[in-house]
Amino acid sequence: MSTDAAPVHLTHAPLPTSAAARVAFVGAGPGDPGLLTVRARDYLAVADVVVVDAAHQEQDVRSWVGEHTEIVRTVCGEEGPALTPAARSKLLVRTARGFDDASHLVVRLLADDVSGGSLVEEARACHDAGVAFEIVPGVSAAWAVPAYAGVLPDGQRGQVHVVDAADTGVDWSHSVAEEVTVVVRGSQGRLQRALQQLLQAGRAGDSPTALTEHGTTTTQQTRVTTLQEALDEAADLGEDTVAVVGHPVELQAELSWWESKPLFGWSILVPRTKEQSGPMADRIAGYGASASVVPTISVEPPRTPQQMDRAVKGLVTGRYEWIGFTSVNAVRAVREKFEALGLDARAFAGLKLAAVGGVTAQALREWGLEPDLVPEGEQSAQGLLESWPPFDDVLDPINRVFLPRADIATDTLVAGLEAMGWEVDDVTAYRTVRAAPPAASVREAIKGGAFDAVCFTSSSTVRNLVGIAGKPHPHTVVACIGPATAKAAEEHGLRVDVVAPEPSSTSLVDALAEHTRELMAQAHAQGEEFVRPSLRKPAPRRARSRR
Repeated sequence: MSTDAAPVHLTHAPLPTSAAARVAFVGAGPGDPGLLTVRARDYLAVADVVVVDAAHQEQDVRSWVGEHTEIVRTVCGEEGPALTPAARSKLLVRTARGFDDASHLVVRLLADDVSGGSLVEEARACHDAGVAFEIVPGVSAAWAVPAYAGVLPDGQRGQVHVVDAADTGVDWSHSVAEEVTVVVRGSQGRLQRALQQLLQAGRAGDSPTALTEHGTTTTQQTRVTTLQEALDEAADLGEDTVAVVGHPVELQAELSWWESKPLFGWSILVPRTKEQSGPMADRIAGYGASASVVPTISVEPPRTPQQMDRAVKGLVTGRYEWIGFTSVNAVRAVREKFEALGLDARAFAGLKLAAVGGVTAQALREWGLEPDLVPEGEQSAQGLLESWPPFDDVLDPINRVFLPRADIATDTLVAGLEAMGWEVDDVTAYRTVRAAPPAASVREAIKGGAFDAVCFTSSSTVRNLVGIAGKPHPHTVVACIGPATAKAAEEHGLRVDVVAPEPSSTSLVDALAEHTRELMAQAHAQGEEFVRPSLRKPAPRRARSRR
């Protein structure tokens, strides 16, 4: 071994300055927000600032960051062109130096798995400025997108070559063998050039090829073709495409799981407040659809809070035997009142708690409280009443019940409890006010049939949506959480297609998915292609009217 080689000089980074936030370069994954890593979510949850490249990233990360987290875009103005790499680096360093010490965190959210030149240049800028930085890799599109497309490169049955189409130094002769699977990522022009070079190097033109645009998102589209045909139709290549060339493509029809979900690509209207729509939106996303939340009500404090103050103080002093929660909003209202008065869950000691259903019960458990009564059957005021024990003057030392409810609550529960011997303090804990109308574009989408389905979770959401935005288009599938909601929809002239078997938001989405599966099966049995409601051609005016 030669000993004359020139010595290698190692350069050491300067110690990071304390007068700046630390920077974390976080990979956002290939597109599906659900593919953010656990560590990425942890960093986003505590970030002071998140620097993103596009508006859609800002929308995606809002659900993961804190209420006061600032979002900064690397574009000129609101929707202008992207900054140059040098300008992006300066922006990142300037943002970090806006803080006094490294106890603060700036997350630089990068597409995909944080590989590439952007990371290198920006990390070097942080190094040169003495700003401490960390790197949190994300899920790679090179593997995730083919997996979502049902095209699974198998390294045990041959080699897998992953190529960035921007790399001009690739020796494609190593990828021409039939047993080699090639995964190529890149923009339209670069991807076309890479596939052309693969063909010219000797790869067979009839090699099975899958082209997937917008991979892992609800707008994903996979086209199965051949290498030669992909080049002949290069104009159809999208700007966000992953190409897979090789035998795994032959199994795509069998292994395609994402695009074959019953609600894949559907746009579903959720007339609910953003605070209440989280579990439903997650369930909808799990079926490959997107949820558009349109608030129909606004929850506000009661006009006169004195009644609520007296009831909570009576709760502490032993005035009540039971407290009945008929909604998550009621739990939230009482909890906020407790916090305002300096109380905590210990004040419920000795009280019996009732919850109208599983969702309300879960809200109590999140507060550290276990309900004593949850209806096993119908989860409604009537169901709660049927499960409630009558007053027993021997076993029950106190005969009074505290019901914190909405200002528009019905009298069914109060009357039933009083008939069983209980005295009821029916207290307005919050008011429900009709929300302001949505934007004109949203109203037009609702009435014009741009939504494939609408999920109503209460009678009030039906009344309020029709009142502020108009009736959904006749082609739109109408799904209701229960019989009472379905009746309200029918009274407003809507055709009800789906009624959930259980009164929960997740059961409602599941029922909608099952309904769609049945429609798909019927279309298949008749030799027809199932068409999403929003894509159906308008029927003649008479046929479109709902009775």
